[in-house]
Amino acid sequence: MRALIQRALEASVSVDGVILGEFQGPGLVVLVGVTHTDDVATAHKLADKVHQLRIFDGESAEVSARDLGLPILVISQFTLYADTKKGRRPTWDAAAPGLVAQPLIEEFAQALRDGGAQVATGRFGADMKVTFTNDGPITILLELDPPTP
Repeated sequence: MRALIQRALEASVSVDGVILGEFQGPGLVVLVGVTHTDDVATAHKLADKVHQLRIFDGESAEVSARDLGLPILVISQFTLYADTKKGRRPTWDAAAPGLVAQPLIEEFAQALRDGGAQVATGRFGADMKVTFTNDGPITILLELDPPTP
């Protein structure tokens, strides 16, 4: 799984002009991509790492969204697995199909909620409009391989 994490001052996601999720004030916008070999354990591990990533300023050190109780906007993003090595047209072969990816995106969001995060999401497979103000700017790409048996 891959997560593109962006520290944001505010964010929202809408479909057909209807806002599905938003937050005001600091938080995280997390674009999440799933590949064929990802599983539930990977989704949980990635959620934990995202939630505890120390990229916010605290009183005496850098702290995480979890430490500060900040909201998280989760957006499914198969294009994180674009292959652009050949030509000018990306291929999406490394992205998992919807039947695999959607439950893992939902598992990722639920793992964040189980960890105490206020989580808003977009709509899987929809043409979403995501708006936010990147703070810093801070943008970090995390990638986890599935656990080995």
